[in-house]
Amino acid sequence: MLETLDARLAQGHGGELGHLDFLQVLCQDEITRRETVAFQRRLLRAKFEQQVTLEEFDFTASSKLPAAQIRDLGALRWLHAGESVILFGPVGVGKTHVAQALGHLAVRQGAHVRFAKTSRILADLAGGHADRTWEKRIRELVRPDVLILDDFAMRQLNATQADDLYELVSERQGRSLIITSNRAPSDWYPLFPNPVVAESLLDRLINTSHQVIMNGPSYRPNKRPKNPTSKPDHPEIK
Repeated sequence: MLETLDARLAQGHGGELGHLDFLQVLCQDEITRRETVAFQRRLLRAKFEQQVTLEEFDFTASSKLPAAQIRDLGALRWLHAGESVILFGPVGVGKTHVAQALGHLAVRQGAHVRFAKTSRILADLAGGHADRTWEKRIRELVRPDVLILDDFAMRQLNATQADDLYELVSERQGRSLIITSNRAPSDWYPLFPNPVVAESLLDRLINTSHQVIMNGPSYRPNKRPKNPTSKPDHPEIK
């Protein structure tokens, strides 16, 4: 409370605050400070590639974007219901932006979020098989309220990767996932070497998800600097 104590004492001496008001305002200052620190901590742990929000997303970039559906997802009813979100469509339409923006909204509401490329998660779990820390690593992925799997179903999976995804989705039953993919969910099945694993995993995942088809021209040209001589050094939006 020391950070705002002098300012509140000055208000009290100036007659702006009564004794009870002074105590209430001072306590509210501390509550706000703690909430801000907790928010920044959750934001850091989310490991977003970019700090983007739904408010700054350009829905006018394409008339084919399902703006109403995406804004409705911003209410986070899916999160409170333990449901998932699948964003799929061609490269560059803003899937990763929307996924991280929904994650940012969840962080603002007090949820714990984790963002990662699907390939990196599979590589991390593979490392767990090698050094016998698999159980610990998968627990860390099960823990967040929202897990964002970016670039899902990019390539053919081997048997171990398919099994790891099955375990991850199974263990996260009732906890939300946000998935971005360049392929439609119906095209994911052939990427799994075992049809039984594919059917069990994807049927469970797809049937509890809100599917958002993001189509249209690339969103990336809208994010480029207007000066053609400048070269961006930040990650591109997907």
